[in-house]
Amino acid sequence: MSDTPRRRPHSPPMAAPFLEFDLAREVSALHLEPEWQQGQNAKTLVKYDDLRIVLLALQAHARVPEHRARGRVSIQTIEGHVHVRAEGRTFDLPTGALLTLNRDVPHDVEAIEDSALLLTIAWPAQNP
Repeated sequence: MSDTPRRRPHSPPMAAPFLEFDLAREVSALHLEPEWQQGQNAKTLVKYDDLRIVLLALQAHARVPEHRARGRVSIQTIEGHVHVRAEGRTFDLPTGALLTLNRDVPHDVEAIEDSALLLTIAWPAQNP
């Protein structure tokens, strides 16, 4: 993978009264982009101040190194099969599985086969 992260320009709107997505079509589009040839590709679908939803596509054996999120996280496998390591455990997430992690829990992700994940990150409400 490149040392210089490439950021995709976000197509508005990413925050609206409602947003609707065809996830299969979105995953197919990620597979057509050059970043897929590097082993992974991602697209932010929803971006509010307190919520992000990101679609992540990983080739078999690709890894997302250990990291942590400031908000609570859900990881849902919509295609394929991944392992998530956190809290001294390995969580097995085949298609249809869902895992949630509390804030600041270090974790990494490894694709067992070509996979697509829906990541949701929710930050605590800010005091006015």
